[in-house]
Order: sequence, then C-alpha cells, then structure tokens
Amino acid sequence: MKSILILRRLLVIIVVFIIPENLIKSQNQNITDMVNNIHWLGQAAVKINAAGKVIYIDPYKLKKEDQADIVLITHGHNDHLSLSDIRKIITGESIIVAPVDCHAKLQDLDVAEIKTISPGQSLTLDNILVSAVPAYNVIKTNFHPKGNKWVGYVLTVDGVKIYHAGDTERIPEMKNFSCDIAMLPLGQTYTMNSVKEAADAAIDVKAKIAIPIHYGLYEGTDEDAEEFKRLLKDKVDVIIKPVE
Repeated sequence: MKSILILRRLLVIIVVFIIPENLIKSQNQNITDMVNNIHWLGQAAVKINAAGKVIYIDPYKLKKEDQADIVLITHGHNDHLSLSDIRKIITGESIIVAPVDCHAKLQDLDVAEIKTISPGQSLTLDNILVSAVPAYNVIKTNFHPKGNKWVGYVLTVDGVKIYHAGDTERIPEMKNFSCDIAMLPLGQTYTMNSVKEAADAAIDVKAKIAIPIHYGLYEGTDEDAEEFKRLLKDKVDVIIKPVE
C-alpha cells in the first residue's frame, strides 16, 4: 500500500512538473523556429514562411518576384501599399487583406480574393488566424489618425502569436493583447516618438522576442536598433534582422 502511495505521488510530480516543462520547451522551440522564418525586407516589409504558406506584410521595394499565398496591408501609404511590389508577388490564388479604405486601390488586382478588415476584427485563412489591432498616432495625429481605422496584425500560426505593429505610436490598446514575437517600428518621424517608446511597447504586448523594423530607409538608424536592444536587455530578447 505504501509503495502504491509513493507511485501516485511520483505520477503527480511527473504530471505537474515534467509535462508542463516539456510543453514550455516545445513552445519555445516553435517560437525560435518562427523567428528564423521571418524575413525583414526593409521598411515595414516582412515575409513569413509558416504553416506551409508564404505571407507578406506591407511589401515594398522588393528585390525579387515571389508567389504569396497571403498579403497583409496595414494602411494606404505608398511605402506600405505599393501596387508595383504587390504585383511582383501575387498570383490568381493569392488573398489580400487590408483596411477598408485601401480596397479601391487594390480592386483591379488579379487575385483570388480581397478581404477588408478593421481594428478588433479577425478572420481565419486556412489554419492561420489573422487579427487586426489598432495602429495610429497619439501625438503626430496628422500622419496616422485613429479615425482612419488602420491596423497592425496579430497572426496566430502553429500556436505562435506574431505581431506586426504597422505604423503606430505606443498606444493604450497594446496592453490589451499579447504576442510571442513583436515587430515594432523604430522610425521616430512618423511612428514612435523615441526608441524607448518602442521598447516600452514591446513590454506592453508582453513579447518574448522583439524585432525592430521600419528604420534605416527614411528614418531611424542602425544605432537606434542597438539602443532598442540595450533598453530591453534582461526583459525581452531582441533579434536585429538584416535586410534581405
């Protein structure tokens, strides 16, 4: 009887400690794998290979043609909605997702479907959950007004949540959602007001890993990326991606 009780206690220890630890390790590996599948293409342009799909966000100044399954547009500014770049990657099977006021610019493209989305809305494309979150300026409101209902995206892919902030300052809504990987703008002319603000935003969204974007072309520098990493030391892991 005593040996049975000991065995039961051991089983409880295994269930409570070992299995969750294995799950945590597995999830951390999924996040690491996802980071490796994220490619920064300059400005806010990102390519993600995940769940058997090729996903582009805000393609701009692309160096080569490709075949995208999903194209996500955060707003209508030319460095985020670039028709010439979108045409380099779409096929007749591609799906484009964009804010409502972008539809008119996109409607003549030869794709499978154009879906519109607003902050707070979500849709599922195959096994990828696409959630739109607000993206706007609090101080520099003439650049990205809240009323335009432009967006950032939180993608849930293979159990990993990936946040692309779009063009935004640090906004209160960032505390209302979480992600594993956050891609945040470092440019301080049109988006964040300082590198520290971008670092604080990474903490707001409870990111495990942060990737700086939207710098080095029109605004922001490599030194800003290093400062971003320094500010988040021991808080959030920062991966500085080279432009591909």
